[in-house]
Amino acid sequence: MKTIRFLTVMLTALSMGAAFAHLLEMPAKLRYDGPTWLHLLQTLYPPGFGTVGAGCEVLAVVASLVLVVATRNQRKTFPWTLLGFSCVLASHAIFWIWVNPVNLTMTPLTPGTLVIDWTRLRDQWEFAHASRAILQIVALGAFVLSLLAEIPTADLPNSDKPRYDPTRGNA
Repeated sequence: MKTIRFLTVMLTALSMGAAFAHLLEMPAKLRYDGPTWLHLLQTLYPPGFGTVGAGCEVLAVVASLVLVVATRNQRKTFPWTLLGFSCVLASHAIFWIWVNPVNLTMTPLTPGTLVIDWTRLRDQWEFAHASRAILQIVALGAFVLSLLAEIPTADLPNSDKPRYDPTRGNA
């Protein structure tokens, strides 16, 4: 169980890092002209985002599904795990529904063949990535909360609950 939890958190964090990078780039990229934005789409993202980032994201979906199945009978952790999986899955779906169609439309173009409504496609691409970043941030938080839900409260520092004191024999 610890291994799949670790993999889920790490893969979600790596995937979220790429999504968060898109979110941080968005304000500047919304000010770019069409040829500049197209150049970035064609050259900046394919080498790493499209290979390493995509691999981490797909593996995060798989790992979180395995974790959902593994925790389905754990009352404290299952709701957080299910929320994390739902956010990872929704983020992945957004890529295929809103981001990839823009990639397929825009990638083969040149500045001279840029479509008239390129700003609509740019906005679709940018805001879909922004929503993916938010979903992945929530997913990572949910997975971390599912881990914290397993820690007995008495083991936490400054807990109001009594802790076992081995020198006294009980709490």
